[in-house]
Amino acid sequence: MNQFTHRNGKHLQINGASIYAETLGEASKPALLMLHGGMLDIENFNAITAPLAEKYFLVGMDSRGQGASSLGDKGLSYALLQSDAQAVAAHFGLQRYGVIGFSDGGIVGLRMASAADSRVDKLVAIGAHAHPAPGDKSFDIYRQITAQSWRQKFPEMVDDYEALSPDRDFDALVPAVMKMWLDEGPDGYPGDSCVRIRCPLLLVRGDDDHLVSRASVNALLAQLPKARYLSIPFAGHEAHKDQTTMLTLALERFLAESPRP
Repeated sequence: MNQFTHRNGKHLQINGASIYAETLGEASKPALLMLHGGMLDIENFNAITAPLAEKYFLVGMDSRGQGASSLGDKGLSYALLQSDAQAVAAHFGLQRYGVIGFSDGGIVGLRMASAADSRVDKLVAIGAHAHPAPGDKSFDIYRQITAQSWRQKFPEMVDDYEALSPDRDFDALVPAVMKMWLDEGPDGYPGDSCVRIRCPLLLVRGDDDHLVSRASVNALLAQLPKARYLSIPFAGHEAHKDQTTMLTLALERFLAESPRP
């Protein structure tokens, strides 16, 4: 079926947390590390995994505290998620690999590609920015979120969390995520460090994305004039689910044409 199911993966002990990882496709093929968005898990990518798994070795991981991964005792930060992702890639012996990241996963992917010792040879960042642009509403939205408000607005997501989580402590997860989303320090958004990105980059934004503004994407594109940009009409933050066919066509072209070092 070539979809993530949380049935055939493994738990890796990484930096004080149990991180769940699962693979699709053949290990002999070029590797793609799949990094999901906040408060979600790897099954959020299932709309696009089937065609990708035919040509690539997909490594999906649940971010710490989310999906089937434990939170541990170190809180959450984009720097810590970056370290976790690099450790998962090393566990599977990935020397060079692409990254497809959505939202938080895209932000982590930007951090990974910006690193001096980066092993990322292609990056697709969906619904992600290097930092919210001045005047963006995202921080105002984040400051109003509580565990209770999330339960009321997204009950299905909370049900998924309860079904998969080894912690089952949603009241502890939400403030940890909110702290990460509001972190403007060096462990947070990649910001100007993105100018160091050397791998091919595809930025994807749904035209109706309420969390990632055009201004924040334009600021990142100004730093990286060779990056490709896909603006998807009739799509919101989850562009990979709202307009799957359009995104899949773009992914096939980008992944095939961009040279792997």
